[in-house]
Amino acid sequence: MLGKCIQELRMQKGLSMSELAERSGVTKSYLNALERGIKTNPSIQILEKIAGVLDMELGSLVRYVHDRQAGNAPFDPEWIELICEMKRSGISKEILKSWKDAWANNEDEDASKYSS
Repeated sequence: MLGKCIQELRMQKGLSMSELAERSGVTKSYLNALERGIKTNPSIQILEKIAGVLDMELGSLVRYVHDRQAGNAPFDPEWIELICEMKRSGISKEILKSWKDAWANNEDEDASKYSS
């Protein structure tokens, strides 16, 4: 499952296996074996390298794989990274919720302008 998830994320990023191998420093043959499920227990260092090229933190990659194994639709990794970045910058959940509510109210007002 890990390999399929890496393949899925790689393809979402529009990367070929060769590009992921070159950028991560992991051999193409190892990535191929990982994606095909032949290699199933890569080191943390390898996963960190792959996650870095996929613009993810290792924890986000692990959560993605876990969600897929549980049969849940995983969150978009870019959303997870954005939320983590906002949290690191000090933006609280309350502020995010207020922004969401303000945005939703604005969309409702815009929609009512065009209804009869």
